Amino acid sequence: MKSIDIYTDGACSGNPGAGGYGIVLLYKGARKEISCGYAVTTNNRMETLAVIRALEALKEPCKVTLYSDSKYVVDSITKGWVYSWKKKNWIKSDKKKALNTDLWERLLELLDIHDVEFVWVKGHADNPENERCDQLAREAIEGEELLEDKGYNQ
Repeated sequence: MKSIDIYTDGACSGNPGAGGYGIVLLYKGARKEISCGYAVTTNNRMETLAVIRALEALKEPCKVTLYSDSKYVVDSITKGWVYSWKKKNWIKSDKKKALNTDLWERLLELLDIHDVEFVWVKGHADNPENERCDQLAREAIEGEELLEDKGYNQ
C-alpha cells in the first residue's frame, strides 16, 4: 500500500452559512490541493466532507495519515462514537439522532477501503499544511459558484 499524508479543514461563514473545505494531499514529494464551496451548510459537515473528498481522491487503497483540527471528526472515529451510532440506527448515547448520517455512511465505506490513522492537530497553531487547508476552505467560501449541500437539512 502507498502511504500518503492528508490534511483537511472545513469552514463556514456563519453556522449554518456558506461553507467550504480545503485538502492537501502529500505523497513522495508530490502535492495536490482540493477545495470546494457550498452556499448553505454547517462547519461540521464541511469538516467531514473534507475527509470524504480527500479519501475519494485516492485511486487505490492507501495507508493514510489524516490530519484534521476537527475534534468532531477525529473523536467520532478514534473514540468509536460513529460505529456505536450506526449500530444503534444512528441514535447517540443521549438518545438524540446523530447528525450528518449521510456523510458518516460515506466515510465509513471509505474507511473499509483505506487504512486511515486520524491525527488531531490544533487549528490556527502555525501548522503550515493545516493553515493552507484553512486558507483553501475560506477561499472556496468566497467563490462565485457555490454548490448546494444536498444532504444538509435546514
